[in-house]
Amino acid sequence: MENEYTRVAEVIRHQASAHGKRFIVAIAGVPGSGKTTTAAAIAQRLNSGNPSMQTALVSMDGFHLSRATLDQLPNRDEAYVRRGAPWTFDSARFLAFVHQLRQWADSSSNDTVYAPVFHHETKDPVEDGMAIPGDTSILIIEGNYLLLDEPEWRDVASLVDYRVYVDTDLQEARERVAKRHVTAGIEKTIEDGYRRVDSNDYLNALTIQDKLIQPDMVVRSINEIP
Repeated sequence: MENEYTRVAEVIRHQASAHGKRFIVAIAGVPGSGKTTTAAAIAQRLNSGNPSMQTALVSMDGFHLSRATLDQLPNRDEAYVRRGAPWTFDSARFLAFVHQLRQWADSSSNDTVYAPVFHHETKDPVEDGMAIPGDTSILIIEGNYLLLDEPEWRDVASLVDYRVYVDTDLQEARERVAKRHVTAGIEKTIEDGYRRVDSNDYLNALTIQDKLIQPDMVVRSINEIP
C-alpha cells in the first residue's frame, strides 16, 4: 500500500495546488477497509512532502450520538447494538460542521476551527477535542458515511473538493473487524467477533456499498498482514 498512499497524496497535492484555496478531501470506506490508516498515511505524506502542504485530518467519529442521547431513544437497546450505523450519528450536526468547513476553506480567515473527537475509553464524543490550525492548506475528513446517498449525508459530497473511496472485499473487511474486536478485548473469541460484526459493521458495509456516491478516486485496500 505504500506506493498507493504516495500516488494518492501526489494526486491530492496536484489538485490542491491547482485549486488555489484550502482544499477539502473526503476519504470514505466500509468498516475494516483501512480508510483511517489510508487517510493518516496520505496526510503524513502531504505534510512531509516536497513541497510540504500543511494538512489536517479530522474524523466524523466525533459526531456519534452520546450515550446519554442513545438512552433517550425509544429503541435504546437496538441503538447500542447498532452503534456506528448512520442513524446513530448526529448527521444534521455533522452536515452543519462540513458547511462551516466549506465557508472557512473558501475564506481568507486564519481562525482555528475546533472539532469534536470520539473518546474510545469513555465511548463518548468530546467537544472541541481537536483544533484545525488556521494555516491548514489541505483538510482531510475520514469516515464511513462521507459518500453515502441518504438524506443529509449525501450533501457532504457536494461540499468537499475531492472524494476518495477505499474499496475492499467485504469478507476481507469482515475478517479484519472481527479480529480487531478480539485484539481490543471487546470479544473473547473470533466466533464472538464475527457475531458482533454481522450484527452491525457488516450491515453498515452493505449500506455503504449499495448507496455509494461516485468518488473521484478509488483506492484498492490490500491486506498486507500475513
